[in-house]
Amino acid sequence: MTTPARVRATLSSSREILSLRTRHRDEMSCQIVHDSIHRREGWTRSYLLDLDGAPVGFGSVAVGGPWTDRPTAFEFYVVPQNRSGAFDLFESFLDAGGARFIEVQSNDVLMTAMVHTYGRDVTSEKIVFHDRLTTSHPANGAVVKRVTPEEELRSCQEARQGGGAWLLEVDGTAAGKGGVLFHYNRPYGDIYMDVAEPFRRRGLGSYLVQELKRACYELGAIPCARCDPTNVASRRTLLKAGFVPFAHILRGSIGPA
Repeated sequence: MTTPARVRATLSSSREILSLRTRHRDEMSCQIVHDSIHRREGWTRSYLLDLDGAPVGFGSVAVGGPWTDRPTAFEFYVVPQNRSGAFDLFESFLDAGGARFIEVQSNDVLMTAMVHTYGRDVTSEKIVFHDRLTTSHPANGAVVKRVTPEEELRSCQEARQGGGAWLLEVDGTAAGKGGVLFHYNRPYGDIYMDVAEPFRRRGLGSYLVQELKRACYELGAIPCARCDPTNVASRRTLLKAGFVPFAHILRGSIGPA
C-alpha cells in the first residue's frame, strides 16, 4: 500500500522562497503584474511548501495596500516534478494562509487551474498585453516630449519603483500624457496613456503608445500594457500600436459553491 504524501505550508521569509520565485519568474517568462507586491513592507505573507519534508514550492497571500482586509492568494508555485501533489499543496497553503480571495494571471497555468477549482464568482479585472508588432504611425503634427529627467527615470528603473512621464503636444498644445512604470519584474515596463477628449479619434493615442514603446526599448526594457476588459477604446488603441493580449487578471472568492 502506498503511504500518502505529507504536505505542509510554513510561514516563510522572502529570502527563503527567493530561489523558488526565481524559478517561477523564469517559467512565466513575461511581465508578472503583481511581482512588486513582495517588495512592499507588510503587503504579503509567503509560505514554503514541502512534500514529505522536502521543499517543493511556495504560495503568497496579499494582505496590505488594496488587499487590506481582503487576504488574497496571488502566487502559487510547485516545481514541475512534484505537481502531481499540487491540489493537496494548495489546500495546505489555503489552510495556513487564510486567504478568502484569489487573484491570478491567467497565463500562469498552475495557478489558473487553482482559481477554476477553488474560486467562486471569477471575473476578469484586466487584460494584459505584450508587444508583438512594430508600427509606424505618422505624427500628424504631434510631438512627444519626456518630462521626467533621465537620471530620475533610470533610478526608478533600477529600484523597480515609479517610472517616467511623457507629454503629447499638438501645435504647442498639451493633447495627452503617458508614461512607463517599472513596478514589475525585470526587464518589463508597463505603458499607460491618456489623450484629452478634443484630440481623440485622430490616431494620436496609438502614436503616443508607439513612441512610449520606443522609449521603453531605448531604456533596455520590454514594454507591456494593461486595460480594463470593458474599455474598448483603450483596447483598440493598444492593438493598433502593436500590442497583443496574452493574459487576463482573474479575481474571485474562495469558498464553497
